[in-house]
Amino acid sequence: MGNIVIIVIIVLFVLILIPMTVKIVAEYERGVIFRLGRLVGARGPGLFLIIPFVDRMVKVDLRVVTMDVPPQDVITKDNVTVRVNAVVYFRVVDPEASVVKILDHIRGTSQISQTTLRNVLGQSELDDLLTAREKINQTLQQIIDEHTDPWGVKVSTVEIKDVELPETMRRSMAAQAEAERERRAKIIHADGEFQASERLAEAGAVIAKEPTTLQLRYLQTLTEIASERNSTIIFPLPIDMFKAFAGLGASKPPEEKKSR
Repeated sequence: MGNIVIIVIIVLFVLILIPMTVKIVAEYERGVIFRLGRLVGARGPGLFLIIPFVDRMVKVDLRVVTMDVPPQDVITKDNVTVRVNAVVYFRVVDPEASVVKILDHIRGTSQISQTTLRNVLGQSELDDLLTAREKINQTLQQIIDEHTDPWGVKVSTVEIKDVELPETMRRSMAAQAEAERERRAKIIHADGEFQASERLAEAGAVIAKEPTTLQLRYLQTLTEIASERNSTIIFPLPIDMFKAFAGLGASKPPEEKKSR
């Protein structure tokens, strides 16, 4: 009976030690081992053994983390208040440093991202923030990556998602855009008038050389007007034609007297 009890105790002890000894780490994880408080190294992926009550393992995820930076109220270089939020993509490249050098590398990356976002945008003008966003994103990525590199964290991408402007600024920008479009329209219209005047001058020079072309153009215009069939056309006749008829009428009475 006593042997059975001992065997049962040993089996229970073994069953308790197995989970503490056998560790399984997934492909996207690493296990950082501490032995009596001292760093041993990172292990994994797969199955490995540790010493119970002596070793302690901390799992570190190596996958890319997508972190939203909370909206930040920023005053730009030209004194415009905007509300900006961004997204940061990062991952752990050194599991040992991410455990030993910082308490919580995700929270630390979030805080440095918020601070850097305010500092960089505070040194930029509103026009740069709206038009040169790619350059600002690269600057943010470089600065944040320099701060997180000692923690074993690699920041791959930083993207500004949204820039919220005050309502008064939106109206001002809309009025500016409308004025710019009107300016372009006037320039285009003036350019068209200038080109048309050049063509008309060339046409006038051609007509001056050949007067018959003016008559042909006149007849073509009448044809275009008559095609609508809803207009009254006043066709002017040259005065020289009436002079010819007047001469015929004046010569007729003497002929009649002569016949008598």
